[in-house]
Amino acid sequence: MPKNISTLHQHMTAVKDGKLRFENAFQSVSRMILESDFEKVVVNGKTTYDFKIFRNGAKHVIGMYDEINSFVSYVKDAAENGSSKEMAFVLVGEPGNGKTFFVEFLASLYRRFLAHGINRKFTFKFLNLDNIGNYGKISTIESQTYEDPMILAMNLFDDPDETREYIVKQVGFSDKEVETLYANYRPLGACSGYIWMDIRDHCDGNIDEMLKFIEVTPVPLTESLGTVTGKYPAKDKITSSAVDLLGEESIQRLLHITDTNNPYRFDLRRGALARVAGGGIHFSDEIYKNKKDLVQVYLGVIQNRNIEIDGFKWPIDTLIVATSNNSEFHRFLSEKEEAPIVDRCRICYVSHNTNYKLQKQLTGYAIGSETRTTLTREDLHQDPNLNYSASVTSVLSRLPRSEKLTPVETMKLAAGEVAGEKSIKTLAEVIDTLNQDPEIINRFGQKGLGQRNLGRAIQLLIESSETNEGRCMFAYDIFKALERIILDYVTEANDRSKYLEDLKTGKGLYRERIMTEMFNAYMDEPYAIRKDVMNYVNMIIGIDAENLGPDKMWKYKDPQNGELKALKIDERYINSVEERLGLKTEEQRESFRTSIRKIYGQKISVDPDYDFMDNLELVKAVTDVRLKSDIAGAGSLIGALANRTNEENQKLYDRMIETMLNKLGYCKTCAQKTIEYFCTQEDEK
Repeated sequence: MPKNISTLHQHMTAVKDGKLRFENAFQSVSRMILESDFEKVVVNGKTTYDFKIFRNGAKHVIGMYDEINSFVSYVKDAAENGSSKEMAFVLVGEPGNGKTFFVEFLASLYRRFLAHGINRKFTFKFLNLDNIGNYGKISTIESQTYEDPMILAMNLFDDPDETREYIVKQVGFSDKEVETLYANYRPLGACSGYIWMDIRDHCDGNIDEMLKFIEVTPVPLTESLGTVTGKYPAKDKITSSAVDLLGEESIQRLLHITDTNNPYRFDLRRGALARVAGGGIHFSDEIYKNKKDLVQVYLGVIQNRNIEIDGFKWPIDTLIVATSNNSEFHRFLSEKEEAPIVDRCRICYVSHNTNYKLQKQLTGYAIGSETRTTLTREDLHQDPNLNYSASVTSVLSRLPRSEKLTPVETMKLAAGEVAGEKSIKTLAEVIDTLNQDPEIINRFGQKGLGQRNLGRAIQLLIESSETNEGRCMFAYDIFKALERIILDYVTEANDRSKYLEDLKTGKGLYRERIMTEMFNAYMDEPYAIRKDVMNYVNMIIGIDAENLGPDKMWKYKDPQNGELKALKIDERYINSVEERLGLKTEEQRESFRTSIRKIYGQKISVDPDYDFMDNLELVKAVTDVRLKSDIAGAGSLIGALANRTNEENQKLYDRMIETMLNKLGYCKTCAQKTIEYFCTQEDEK
């Protein structure tokens, strides 16, 4: 919109020509989300949508698929005049699972969206009021609730038919366009209506003269002013009052206004609601922590979308989003007389993130993007296994126990990976069963170590003397830090013992990862184990091939690059891997091979780079076969690394350290500590 447009008539023309939009808060937010890209994704066995607008930026929302879909559905329903229009959207869940982050991210998206010309929100000012006589030295008054100029346009005359006729005649709106406008009709707020009446009396009803007192002005988007997106955090019971939300009588204004009936004597901007009343988002943090009379104020605002003081009303256009933790919400529910409030809220239960692959990004947030330093300001190295160890352990703590699945199977299926014979359907059944529990905390992903606990564990890791002395955040040390957090911050005894069990499982997974890393280091290649796993897979596919000659050479086309490759099928190697997997009979072996071939057929068509590295049992078996074989007569690799008294073993150790430093991303400290850990029998399953 050009800057010189400042009259109501020019604004109405801009709306008619499509240069500006006149829509309510729900329609704006809904359009903002639905105009962005989205795609179908499968989460825990169910198809849902992933809205890309929430995945942009350096620090964006991760996971929360169901919660975002619920929110989009709620806003879309309200935008289409559904029952959601008279409700607030409340996110309920454990602390540290991203509720507040989601709402604040939504608010920043909305501010950016409104900064673009066509989406910009406008309001109006009354000018030259000192000429009217009842306003003392007050000459300019802005609409207290940032009413849209089109709201004024729909209330120009006392007679609605006369107003419609004026809009059609002066601006040229068609009857259909007028109907669309009036779908968002609301009366002027008490003070705007009163001032407009004063102007009408002053101008003897001459509309052209009256409009000279009006100037259209953009709504400020400054975050710190609390306009368009405002937050009201729950305060303690003494200092909080309805004034914080609604506003109060202003003594300064009473010194100027001679007419005591004038509702402009109330300063609405003193409250949080008026500042977001012109198509904004009001965020009420921990809504149920507020005292009862304040929650009653919310009830009126949510249902009627009005600010009411002393019988005066100011209609507002606001999307109300709130958060609450589980315990506070349950306490509130137990007070039966508060049922009408909950009835006016769309409750969305927010679970912790249960996908360990996505958790790696969240763990990255907790570790921080800046280079960490020691207390002596030297750079702190990050063990390449740190993120994995922290991610799997925190996710395991969030997965409820089930008779149908082991914790590791649940973790892998929740990340969309293969878990032996268990299918994603089994996980979907487990989740459905758990989600029937009326006790919310027992549902899937509702309980566990949250992001704040993970952040605290990383703080403990960084402040420890071992980390500072070695100038490295060693991955195994995160388990000690997480154990300390569990003992210090988890009050429920059953939860504590479960989390400590999950910690042991996490250590076992770390152990298996180290076995793979050691093999890669021994082979002097970052992806050695990956090649051996894919060799096994290709061998069992080629073993029954018709074109297999007596030399057991099989030619196949590599799906990753389309090249023709030759592979010698080594039946001893295949049998050794399958023995490690515990497959004794021919039927078991054939069944396992069939399942691998089936996975290969399904995955490669979608993802040609799929490498079976998520099949932990297969990776472990291949690693064991290669690692436990004799190495140049020096016993096992563990023996060679542990006993470095002879020159050959020392050379092997030095070569592996060099590979870890140059090719695998380790530093001297974590390379040595990782080899030491590998040589112990700790956490062996």
